[in-house]
Amino acid sequence: MPKKKLILIGAGKMGEKITREIINDPTSGLEVVGFVDDKIDLNASKKFSLLILVLIQFIFFVLSTFKNKNSKYYLICITPYTFIASLFLFIFRKKVYVYLISSGHEEWANLLGNWSVWIYDLMFKIVTSNATVIALHDRLYNKKNFHVINSSTLDDKWFKNFKEARTDKVRFLYVARINPVKGINEFLEMFNNLEMEAELSIIGKTNNLRHQKKFKSLIENSKNINFPGYISSRQELINTYDNHNILILPSFTEGQPYVVDESLVRRRPVLIFEDIAQIIKGRKGIFVAKRNATSFIETTKFIMTNYSKIQKDIEQNNFPLEKDMFQEISNVVKNN
Repeated sequence: MPKKKLILIGAGKMGEKITREIINDPTSGLEVVGFVDDKIDLNASKKFSLLILVLIQFIFFVLSTFKNKNSKYYLICITPYTFIASLFLFIFRKKVYVYLISSGHEEWANLLGNWSVWIYDLMFKIVTSNATVIALHDRLYNKKNFHVINSSTLDDKWFKNFKEARTDKVRFLYVARINPVKGINEFLEMFNNLEMEAELSIIGKTNNLRHQKKFKSLIENSKNINFPGYISSRQELINTYDNHNILILPSFTEGQPYVVDESLVRRRPVLIFEDIAQIIKGRKGIFVAKRNATSFIETTKFIMTNYSKIQKDIEQNNFPLEKDMFQEISNVVKNN
């Protein structure tokens, strides 16, 4: 049976991963024949005329893929670029899939302000109404032509060479983007006033200059906060989890964050706030605190006091692998 052709739009790192998995899996039944990125040139975006040229170039690339007859199109997230691409794909009656990591509404509000969310919501409704939706959580979309898959970044490396946790004091780890939706600034304000001996390491980066300024002011005078920045090496990230004993995820909203399984598979408990309690999904080792210092300290002390037992409970979890996630994506594309 001939393989079904797939063209990725809004590709980026996720597109690279999907392509790599399809190439390495002869049973996928798919062949990636096109790869159109939607990364915005920050220098071009400062000038309207250059931005228009970039947009025209993007549309040209999308239209040039039409030479691949009977191809299916896979949009990775909803952006102004993938939205415009979806309009052309709809006009030319192409089969479209859209992959949602999150609903995107909160991220849009973070970038442009709450006043602009209606623009994104309109794009969201138009794109999803003409596509098969693949999402990481049923809260993101629950209408027809909708499929939920298990998200994962885990490969075999995550299950090897476990390191015993040091529990002489609390070593918090934060691994995520640094933006308002993630609640990191609010958490730092609380952390800096905690009456508890603890360290915090922050792994991530931000493109929001206004948020970045406040973030820097919160960490610059603290001896207990370490900010090495973004870690791209998988092995270095594994080592970083091993060198800490609790992952803190202070987000106000989440879909299905990869970092939770990354921490749990290294047998490190996860502490979250009530806002995102829905992400637990029966997994052991995730603890919920109220968003105040008293509850946070009590929950942290409980984790540290019962650390060995919690680690044994964590071992009962079943963790999906990254290759399983891509296989689920392949199955949806092949069969729909």
